[in-house]
Amino acid sequence: MWLNPEEVLLKNALKLWITEKSNDFFLLQRRRGHGQSNSRITGLLVGALDTVLDSNARVTPFRILLQIPGSQISWVIASGAAIEEVNKHWDWLVHNLLHSLSVFENKEDVASFVKGKVRGLIAEEVRGRQAAQEEDPEKFREALLKFELHFGLPSSEKLVTYYSCCCWKGRVPRQGFLYLSINHMAFYSFLLGKEVKFVIPWAEVTRLERVSTGLMTEAIRVTTRQRQREFSMFLNLDEAFGVIGQLADIALRRLLNSKGLELDRVLQQPARITKRILEEQAIREYVLALFRLPRSENLHEVASCSVWTPHARCHTAGTLYTTDSYLCFSSREEGNLILLIPLSEVLSIEKADSTSALPNPVIVSVRTKKAFQLIELHDRDELVENMNSRLRALQWKRSMFRSRKDGKRSASSPTPYYTFYYDTGYSDEEELEEQVLRNTVNSEALMTAFHQNQPGTNGNKSMEQVKERLWEDHFSEFGRGVHMFRTEKIQKLVAMGIPESLRGELWMIFSDASSDLESHQGYYTTLVQKSMGQNNLATEEIERDLHRSLPDHPAFQNPTGIAALRRVLTAYAHRNPKIGYCQSMNILASVLLLYAKEEDAFWLLVAVCERMLPDYFNRRVIGAQVDQSVFEELIRERLPELAEQIPDLSTLSSVSLSWFLTLFLSVLPFHSAVCVVDCFFFHGIKAIFQLGLTVLEANAAQLSSSTDDGQALMILTSFLDQVGSEESPSVQSSLPAAEETSCSDAEGHTNITDLINDSYEKFGDLTVRQIERLRCRHRIQVLQAHEDTTKENALRLVTPDVSIPPENLPDIYDLFKTEHFITLYWGDSSSAAAAEAAAWHYCDSNRSFIERQYRLDRPQFKSLYGLLTPWSSGSNQHTDTLANRTFTLLDQDRDNLVTFRDFTSWLDTLYFGELNEKIRLLYCLHIPPALTENEDDPSVMKSPLLSTNRPLCVNLPPRDDSEVKDYQEQLKQMLQDLAKEKERDVEKPLPLMNQREFIQFCKTFYSMFHGDLEENDLFQAIATVTSLVLQIGEAGHRSKTASSQEESIAAGSTQAAAEDGGVDARRGSRSSMTAESEWTVSYAQILASLLTEQALVNFFEKPLNLSAKIAQAKENQYQQRAGLLTLQQGSS
Repeated sequence: MWLNPEEVLLKNALKLWITEKSNDFFLLQRRRGHGQSNSRITGLLVGALDTVLDSNARVTPFRILLQIPGSQISWVIASGAAIEEVNKHWDWLVHNLLHSLSVFENKEDVASFVKGKVRGLIAEEVRGRQAAQEEDPEKFREALLKFELHFGLPSSEKLVTYYSCCCWKGRVPRQGFLYLSINHMAFYSFLLGKEVKFVIPWAEVTRLERVSTGLMTEAIRVTTRQRQREFSMFLNLDEAFGVIGQLADIALRRLLNSKGLELDRVLQQPARITKRILEEQAIREYVLALFRLPRSENLHEVASCSVWTPHARCHTAGTLYTTDSYLCFSSREEGNLILLIPLSEVLSIEKADSTSALPNPVIVSVRTKKAFQLIELHDRDELVENMNSRLRALQWKRSMFRSRKDGKRSASSPTPYYTFYYDTGYSDEEELEEQVLRNTVNSEALMTAFHQNQPGTNGNKSMEQVKERLWEDHFSEFGRGVHMFRTEKIQKLVAMGIPESLRGELWMIFSDASSDLESHQGYYTTLVQKSMGQNNLATEEIERDLHRSLPDHPAFQNPTGIAALRRVLTAYAHRNPKIGYCQSMNILASVLLLYAKEEDAFWLLVAVCERMLPDYFNRRVIGAQVDQSVFEELIRERLPELAEQIPDLSTLSSVSLSWFLTLFLSVLPFHSAVCVVDCFFFHGIKAIFQLGLTVLEANAAQLSSSTDDGQALMILTSFLDQVGSEESPSVQSSLPAAEETSCSDAEGHTNITDLINDSYEKFGDLTVRQIERLRCRHRIQVLQAHEDTTKENALRLVTPDVSIPPENLPDIYDLFKTEHFITLYWGDSSSAAAAEAAAWHYCDSNRSFIERQYRLDRPQFKSLYGLLTPWSSGSNQHTDTLANRTFTLLDQDRDNLVTFRDFTSWLDTLYFGELNEKIRLLYCLHIPPALTENEDDPSVMKSPLLSTNRPLCVNLPPRDDSEVKDYQEQLKQMLQDLAKEKERDVEKPLPLMNQREFIQFCKTFYSMFHGDLEENDLFQAIATVTSLVLQIGEAGHRSKTASSQEESIAAGSTQAAAEDGGVDARRGSRSSMTAESEWTVSYAQILASLLTEQALVNFFEKPLNLSAKIAQAKENQYQQRAGLLTLQQGSS
């Protein structure tokens, strides 16, 4: 295969290569030890070495080198594992290039020409491989070439797909092509001699909608911060809208919130994204949400089939989804039948004989001595083989884990701690040791020991017994365990409320936390031992919230319950430090501990935080905000009359946020809320959406007539407080068990069972697929809202300190941010990773980020410097040198990053500073640390000129970004900053400038005047100033030399008596004389000299047009950076 040309200094180092063919410009070489059966000992050793190396380090046995006559440097341009492959490349070079190379007079041009040809071949191969993955490779290859030609983006900007469509400009449609790449959407049209083209970065998209107007049947509206674009006339609008939403969502998650949102591994590598991968990813997201599977599961096969359902005495048609660890089945109509079979429960997967009644049957046997029959499977043989392969791998892994575990047990058998409850009260004579409680794992649910005493206990017991009998009947008919058939009948039982004796078991089954528990035996106990006793931000927050968790329940008025809650929350924070601890987790964990064993409660918490409520529990609760945005759209769609009366639905969504975060546990009476949790574990987040819509519908009339937000909050709070259950003491019902589903009692209390049933009847058509599609779109809005907040905060901090007009600051911020994004778009993997890591500002040693803060590294800053500096330089090299010095000057923290605040302060000085401030800045650019001895390497550490007694002074507000560990230190730091406010306005004396530095200073001035209208006058003026300053420096130098000589003579006469000490004194005298007699000038002397020339004064006081410069920078930023990165990638 062709390779990106790589330099080789020695063509045959250590004689590892044998030349097979050669000419004046190319060598075909074979690796010694390959292709010869009678190799000598050297060949055998080389062959053995290549064999034992791993695949990444292994060397291909054949290669082609480009060589230049008379040069010791060669380049590897092709390699291959077989001689036939390399011979094809060799023949192509001989027939197509060899004759052309002989006409070159300059042999160095030969290397550039050949390397350019090879890179072109590689690009063509990449296009070919990408096109081969599409349905119509030739058309895609043509579209890819047009995309590169029209928009001039780097080759790393991968095209994903394209669509023919119309872009509307007012009422005028422009027919053309919409190109969708990994970072941008681009449109091109050429009709009647008029060209229309534009590029929209996904990072600028704030909203995606499907709209209908009188002119268009249906269109896709793309909203950015600047304008709206509408596209219509798609052949398949649904597909186009889905792909646009996916690409925007993926790009924003990758660019804006890499630290908060989980992004699948395949999507973290944009170069691998294709249209087919997007389709597979959409199905995978749906399957993970529908069956609440772990995020690490990979989807393997999707097959239509039918499964035998014994309760219905028939086969039910649907779809089989196979993942790493599960077999999942869903009926054609979502929700009618769900079947989840963990591979850990499977004993065998076998093919049965096919008949006309049972075509292509497959039998899946599980450990509970039950079997499931699947029929009508296409490609049955391959499907069964793949499933059996994963089953064998899983069984082998489990056997290895068990053998290791048994070995550890035999070596050392630690005695686990268990607590059994015999007594629920406090004892004045006996106090439980807190240390014992902290490390004791409960073996029973807390409810078994701490049961609330309620009126009507006998009635509750009889009702519990009725529910238990109903569930036992259901188990006998539909199965028990994770692989039970989940139908509409079980939905009715869940709506009635799961009996307490079965609640923990069924929660484990519905969430499949039982599989996690079984596959991680002993994990929780080990985690508790590791995590307890640690002190960090998460543990401090946990301790603060422990006694706020269900404070009215007796279980959490007791040290035993508090200790159990502490262990679960601390263990989870240790397991998942990315989430750590988030408010509302304590309420959820408390309820889980009441009905499940402690270890079960831990795995239920894992299931909720990591699978059922993804991205809910982090610092910015992105997942919850996304669902609030989805909820608002569902209100507009399902409750249009209410939406008309309340145009601003943010009030309702702010109230409903706690419904989603706590699953109604914080707003409903306890026993009613637990019934909602039952539905949540069975139906997932869909149950919360349905119930929320039902609550709003029940109060629609009152909400419509409410006058303010407070009244709306009181209406909903009052309604939810009155929602009771058969078990709740607030509902004094004496109805028999057969009538337990009555809607309300005489006092008007609403029954939770009826409320849940109403939600299923009225909004049960809401599907998981719809929710996932809405989440994809609304995540874009939420992330962009956070981005707008970040921008507002940055501008608010900067505005008081600069004179830049407020209308220009947002544009400068956008340029600053775009520079960061361009590195993420087209930079190499290391620079992109460094740029993303620099965008997060951390506040403590626990690495808990407080905000996103864009910062630029040296190459990014140099790019913006060239776009925004007001003083053009005749030499690109000198401009680059000044940019390096400016970056070093602004990088006060020495972390090789410049913040937006530093950047705007520098820009403010250039465009709106006084003359003396501008000269002061230029002066600082020509003394250390900005000026280094080796300008090619701007590293401060390598410069011998850096001195601690030469302070850096520039009109920039000092910053202290030291890590703050606690609130007391923060307060102390604030007081210190306030004390330094007066000192900030006092200019410290600048160090003197030596002759070498002054020469660089003059060189900069000469370059600044290049191209100016008053160029001749300015050159004459700076020549006069230079001559004057040189005379001042020379005069000062002579006077210092004379005075130092007199002092040395006087010092010599006084030290005649000393022997050893006199020698040291004379040495010190000479060194001080040398330092004092050095040629130097001061900032004040240079400033005074410059003020004598009116032409220079006019130049620096001339008003500069920042707005025009910003507009020009916006136009050129992409092309400049794209071209630069293309050159860098080509030369690498």
